[in-house]
Amino acid sequence: MTLFETLILATYFFVLVILAVYGWHRYYLVYLYMKNKGRRPEPLGTFEQLPRVTVQLPIYNEMYVADRLIDVVCQLDYPRDLLEIQVLDDSTDETTSVAARAVRRNQLTGVNISYIHRSDRTGYKAGALEAGLTVANGEFVAIFDADFIPTADFLRRTVQYFTDPKVAMVQARWGHINQDYSLLTKIQSILLDGHFVLEHGGRNRAGLFFNFNGTAGIWRRTAIADAGGWQHDTLTEDLDLSYRAQIRGWQFVFLQDLIAPAEVPVEMNSFKSQQHRWAKGSIQTCRKVLPAILRAPLPLGVKAEAFFHLTANFNYLLMCVLSVLMAPSMVIRYNMGWYEMLLIDVPLFFAATASVANFYMVCQRELHKDWTARLKYLPFLMSIGIGLTVNNTRAVLEALFNKQSEFARTPKYHIEAQADEWIGKKYRQTVLVQPMIELALGLYFTATVFYALANGIYGTLPFLVLFQLGFLYTALLSIFQQFAGGDDAVLKPEEV
Repeated sequence: MTLFETLILATYFFVLVILAVYGWHRYYLVYLYMKNKGRRPEPLGTFEQLPRVTVQLPIYNEMYVADRLIDVVCQLDYPRDLLEIQVLDDSTDETTSVAARAVRRNQLTGVNISYIHRSDRTGYKAGALEAGLTVANGEFVAIFDADFIPTADFLRRTVQYFTDPKVAMVQARWGHINQDYSLLTKIQSILLDGHFVLEHGGRNRAGLFFNFNGTAGIWRRTAIADAGGWQHDTLTEDLDLSYRAQIRGWQFVFLQDLIAPAEVPVEMNSFKSQQHRWAKGSIQTCRKVLPAILRAPLPLGVKAEAFFHLTANFNYLLMCVLSVLMAPSMVIRYNMGWYEMLLIDVPLFFAATASVANFYMVCQRELHKDWTARLKYLPFLMSIGIGLTVNNTRAVLEALFNKQSEFARTPKYHIEAQADEWIGKKYRQTVLVQPMIELALGLYFTATVFYALANGIYGTLPFLVLFQLGFLYTALLSIFQQFAGGDDAVLKPEEV
């Protein structure tokens, strides 16, 4: 065996081992959740007099959903003399007139709602939230993004947790208005359920750090200030503030049974844009706060879980390397007759992939009586996760090399039912190069699948097919959807 072949195999197995470790960590999150399943948070007491609450609605070019959001929030069941609503609008299109009209309409009914428009987007969402705080009068601050439809009892069900003076933030679970719209929306709903129920639920009930998700949550205003306020040196200002606050000793609460319905992206390029922002922002936040976490006088378990949480997106770099090395490593071993190596990499692959299936299976079992009917989506879920490798690897590299980019909000189209349509609406994005790379990887794995079939290397086929379908699906759907229904898509220069 040549030195080059040795390096390929060594790198291949090194990557597999690390991915397997993160795979086993998913089992640990499931264990934490099940172990503490009965430890549901309860308010320490009740307020004799309800506190003042400010609800902030940060929007940017949301012409299809701004009206719905404003009207729904104005129906919150909370004393009107204790409720203030701020529409923080940085829009540069027709959204400004839509939002302003909705504000005026609700002002006439006696709602204390104000419209704040900035002529520039300094700080993006974090800047808008900070600007709103300077004129807010609430002791507590709830935040809802444009695609959310909070239930009327949201404030009454969350505010009592602040009777504990150590509580800084209460986070609700996201619901999914349009989860049955397509395969893509179904997969996203399962992914988000896993994040909230098992990650948030497991961490919070075990006394570990978890994060505010940027929306459908409510903050103690003094905690925001104590932690250093909203900062915009990362794309995930919510994750950043969450860790800074918890390092300072503040406590967070996650309410699994309080659901805030929202739209999930119906179009692949919008989904990729959202995932890119989250991945890039998480690595930026990792670089910013992880050293402080490791230095802080915190329990080892808290530090370890924060490490796994904040470094998880580095796995996309490893997945990219793995994608390139799978075929040559298989060919090298086949030509040398090293079939016994399958006894090593198949279990490692199984550890990395089966943990994903188990993670989301347990989550669906916790939430749905018909959870067995949802198991059919697990292979597609794993494939789409693999298909995001190129997209999120680019995000990780941009964060590592300090490439600055604006806060690209996820387009929303007011899609609530299958009859609703997004084609022909504004805000669609066009990305030219990335889908071609994904398509090339899909064809690369198609050739690898045929090689494995031709040579009887059947043990690797399930994993090869997952990679093949994942890259082909994300590539072809991106290409098809960005040219569907006209030429109104927006070309982003950095993604040409």
